[in-house]
Amino acid sequence: KMVDPTLAEMGKNLNEAMKMLEDNQRKVEEENAKYARKDIPGPLQGSGQDMVSILQLVQNLMHGEEEEETSQAYRLQNVGEQGHMALLGHSLAAYISVLDRERLRKLTTRILSDTTLWLCRLFRYENGSAYYHEDDREGLLKICRLVIHTRYEDYIVEGFNVLYAKQPVIYISSAARTGLGQALCNQLGLPLSCMCCVPCNTMFGSQHQMDVALLDRVIKDDVESGKLPLLLVANAGTPGAGHTDKLGRLKELCEQYNMWLHVEGVNLATLALGYVSSSVLAATKCDSMTLTLGSWLGLPAVPAVTLYRHEDPSLSLAAGLTSSQPVEKLRALPLWLSLQYLGHDGIVERIKHASQLSQRLLENLKNLDFIKTSVEDELSSPVVVFKFFWEYSDRDQTSHAAQASSIQHPIISNERHVYDTFNQWLGEQLAQLVPASGVDVVELEDEGTCVRFSPLMTSAVLGTEVQDVDQLVDCLKMKIPVLTSTLQLREEFEQEVRRTVGLLYVEDLVWPGLGVVRYSYHSDGKNYDKQEKELEKINTELLKKLNELESDLTFSSGPEFGGQKNCVYIGMVTEDLDVSELVETIAATGREIEENSRLLENMTEVVRKGIQEAQLQLQKANEERLLEEGLLRQIPVVGSVLNWFSPFQASPKGRTFNLTAGSLESTESTYVSKAQGTGTTPPPTPASSLAKQRLPGQKIFKRSLRNSDAFSETSSVSHCDDLDKMDQRPSPLSPGQEQGPLETEKTEEQKEVAQATQTDTEDRQSDKLPNDRTKVEEQESQR
Repeated sequence: KMVDPTLAEMGKNLNEAMKMLEDNQRKVEEENAKYARKDIPGPLQGSGQDMVSILQLVQNLMHGEEEEETSQAYRLQNVGEQGHMALLGHSLAAYISVLDRERLRKLTTRILSDTTLWLCRLFRYENGSAYYHEDDREGLLKICRLVIHTRYEDYIVEGFNVLYAKQPVIYISSAARTGLGQALCNQLGLPLSCMCCVPCNTMFGSQHQMDVALLDRVIKDDVESGKLPLLLVANAGTPGAGHTDKLGRLKELCEQYNMWLHVEGVNLATLALGYVSSSVLAATKCDSMTLTLGSWLGLPAVPAVTLYRHEDPSLSLAAGLTSSQPVEKLRALPLWLSLQYLGHDGIVERIKHASQLSQRLLENLKNLDFIKTSVEDELSSPVVVFKFFWEYSDRDQTSHAAQASSIQHPIISNERHVYDTFNQWLGEQLAQLVPASGVDVVELEDEGTCVRFSPLMTSAVLGTEVQDVDQLVDCLKMKIPVLTSTLQLREEFEQEVRRTVGLLYVEDLVWPGLGVVRYSYHSDGKNYDKQEKELEKINTELLKKLNELESDLTFSSGPEFGGQKNCVYIGMVTEDLDVSELVETIAATGREIEENSRLLENMTEVVRKGIQEAQLQLQKANEERLLEEGLLRQIPVVGSVLNWFSPFQASPKGRTFNLTAGSLESTESTYVSKAQGTGTTPPPTPASSLAKQRLPGQKIFKRSLRNSDAFSETSSVSHCDDLDKMDQRPSPLSPGQEQGPLETEKTEEQKEVAQATQTDTEDRQSDKLPNDRTKVEEQESQR
């Protein structure tokens, strides 16, 4: 068959444009130099640009900063052939809109009727109409207007006066989307008192399902107070946990009070499968439902669809659900093309694949310890929500016997904050390690922070496969021991820090790690600003020193926003961490930094005072020299003649500053001996007592585990005994004790160094003697 040349060229141009935009590799840097100012708006060029240049600019705007942020994992949508069909639909809609009115009416009517028929059969919604909209909340907004027009017959004439006489009430679940009720009231022009938030179950059933008994009582109270129950919004898959309300009972309640039942949620996608749970199947009896096919099928830029049943087309037109403008009916064109491309089997296969992924993850999570799931149906749950949780009984059974007496359980009020922080870290780690899984972090009212896996919303977009789910489980198995070890050692770390002098434990419940510590600076009556500067300087240097150590721990200054200042944040740890050694190292390093800082400060003050004292002494010595020489020697001509007949012998007097002793000394000994005195020897820097002996291959802050694979139990004990003996051996020896091989070698080395130094000194003095004698003989000959 012949194809319209315009349509063929349009498809060709679209393929070329998509190929160019998806290719994020830059060809030549010189070609992109003219787009360097991509973030700065510029004037419109008068001569215009060709399509290639414009698409190149779009490409640079899309991928311009990927090279600068290569570490960030981007979730780019997998645009396949079905995505190209959806994008082609937007181009065709613009082309079709220029047809004559009669052709446009016939074409849009066919597209709208076909798409509506396919969707109603696919999702088991008989005799339904469809409204296509860009915003997924717009369909519910139009339904509310339809119900208002239906229940208030004089609304078209009298308007809001009718609503004032009998106030309408819209009921939504507390587990609904955030801000949904407020958005409806703002768009409808209703006060917030018209919105009633129904709590979820607290005693029986799922805690994410609407409490039907409570809803019944609330509706009765509203009817008795003269209000009009208008509409109920139920969930077939809550936005957070993916649970489905009891739609059957809610439908009976709506029929009893003549209310409209609207259903939305991700679980509506399972209506296309062969097996559907009874709770979701009840949604086919509701008055309206909203479907988001774009995320379920991985179709970009396709509209959401609201299916509804209503017999009066005039009220539907008044509510805005239908339109007499053919151009508005072209919204369904991208979806019409995509559904034909996928076919019935392709659509079902995509939804089935997503359901199998969630079921596979749920089966693997059942075999993992310390993982608590929150699913509605164990057999088929499209959304899997899980979290890390460690019961007190399990914690006591798995903890070491030596630590069981010292570790106390955290305060119950703070326990949820700690678990929320740990699960937030777990979700971010899983999303970073397995980006194709599409997991994210969700905040639930009762469970707190959890990790959510919703393949119906992400698998078609990200291309999630079974291998990604298995990789997600493997990463989860790797992170669980780290979480348990860190949670177990947090209390021990807090107690060790509180017992250590010079360290201050900072409680930060939102930090996912071992804890937060600060080295407390001992101020000597200094003002607050100076004390804060010294504290910041010491803790910054402490953080730098700790990061230079060869350990598996991560030390940081905390989060960018909301963290404590001048603190050292310690990240996640493993079970072989030696907490006492870690705390002792932090304290010793902080003390060393503080001592060095004070030494430098004291030395600066001493040098300043020494310079002032030296100036006074030199001025006094100069005055004494003038008195000894006499007044005649100060006269220019007379002094020269007098010095020639009777030279005045005076030794040069100066001052030298001894940094070690902090005192001024005369330079007469220096001129006499022709060498500068060394003064007292500075005391050696005290070595840290933390340099303890380690096993071969053992890193810092690691304690030897008896069950370790690297060392057997016998070898570990023998090594530890040897190290204890070496630690107990006294270092200074009395005259009557014998020296070991190590001490003997050190003594001999010290003797050799001393002999070499003495020999070098004698050679230097012998070299200087002839020169000194020559100078003395020359002076005597001149006299």
